[in-house]
Amino acid sequence: MSEFNIIYEDNHLLVVDKPVNVPVQADRSKDEDLLEKLKRFIKVRDEKPGNVYLGLVHRLDRPVGGVMVFAKTSKAATRLSDQVRRNVVQKEYLAVTRGMPDEQQARLKNYLYKDRKRNQVFVTRKNQKQAKKAVLDYVVLGHDQGLTLVKVKLHTGRSHQIRVQLANIGCPLYGDQKYGAKVNKPGQQIALWSHKLGIEHPTLKDERNFTSTPPNEHPWSRWVDLF
Repeated sequence: MSEFNIIYEDNHLLVVDKPVNVPVQADRSKDEDLLEKLKRFIKVRDEKPGNVYLGLVHRLDRPVGGVMVFAKTSKAATRLSDQVRRNVVQKEYLAVTRGMPDEQQARLKNYLYKDRKRNQVFVTRKNQKQAKKAVLDYVVLGHDQGLTLVKVKLHTGRSHQIRVQLANIGCPLYGDQKYGAKVNKPGQQIALWSHKLGIEHPTLKDERNFTSTPPNEHPWSRWVDLF
């Protein structure tokens, strides 16, 4: 039995549910990362004698769970990475925020600056050196006792983008200690989930859409009928 929920797999793609609080690749924590876990799993399952190739083509923040795609061949890695670079990969997230946005749906446009030493992102001016444009659309799906479920569609792939942009309109994510420390308690799990991912298959060239559902636990359990 696999420790991973494999959503889809063929000769070129491996699509999985990323577990929460697992780094996608090696970081300073030295905790075992998802990429290495998957390589080891494939090596054992398929009884491969040599090294397993698995290409990382996009990322999710460590506390975020949900759908991720990996490339099983270098050809697939090159073509998927090109889709990511051209912003043609469709990325949709579910998030639970503290408070309620002023508008039921809107497009947020900001310029973000990342302080790499602190690993923190800030909304800044357009002419700020190293600032990058960030664009997302959100739709409110539900509201209950001070918490709001929103669907987010990314148009750019900036670091911490959803967390920063929603916090900037006064709606930090539930459990986010970095961008919502005033309203969240240490130990709370951030409520951000990679819900849908749409790509062009790297060899067959048809459109593929993959979905992952948040766990049936607080705060997601308030809206399980909406996923």
